[in-house]
Amino acid sequence: MKILIIEDELDLLQEIKGFLEKEGFVCETAQDYISADEKIWVYHYDIAIVDITLPGGSGLQLIEKLKQIHPDTGILIVSAKNSLDDKLTGLDIGADDYITKPFHLAELNSRIKSVLRRRKFDGAPEIVFNEVAIQPEDGSVKVNNTILGLTKKEYELLIFFIANKNRLLTKESIAEHLWGDNIDLADNFDFIYTHINNLRKKISGCGGNDYIQTFYGMGYKFTDT
Repeated sequence: MKILIIEDELDLLQEIKGFLEKEGFVCETAQDYISADEKIWVYHYDIAIVDITLPGGSGLQLIEKLKQIHPDTGILIVSAKNSLDDKLTGLDIGADDYITKPFHLAELNSRIKSVLRRRKFDGAPEIVFNEVAIQPEDGSVKVNNTILGLTKKEYELLIFFIANKNRLLTKESIAEHLWGDNIDLADNFDFIYTHINNLRKKISGCGGNDYIQTFYGMGYKFTDT
């Protein structure tokens, strides 16, 4: 899953980024209003962690823009203790949750996972697609009750496919989601095929069906129809 961290305190920003990347998230960052505004217009994120007080503008304005441009993006507000009115305003205009400074990174991680479950999978603790079952809390995957050994990228690819089932996904959107915003500078996206092929083989090796349809020159769709 891809996260945009909007935070002007550099030490905190780096601490959050480092922790979440170890948890398997792809993280992009912005330290001020202008750079954050540029990113949300160009790229799509599963979650945005938004500090309300930013150089150059208000995080509340960014939340309003995010809800207009990408209404499916989950939003988690980061705020100071004395900004209750801003937190309530943020929730009113579409934020999903808030966390008050200072906070434990483990709590932030838990809040993020909760928002993702609500946004992508109707709040279900287990993600199920026919014979495929995923436990987001521990990252385990089963196919026909057999544990599936996936790499981090294969796991994220499977989650991305199921979250966007029945939608045509371009190679570019898959690459950006799994490797970050700068991947759009890559010469080609042939490496996507290797990861998709490996995922197919591992699922079929446990008796699962191949739900990944290839649309040549366009992209891929995860569907059982």
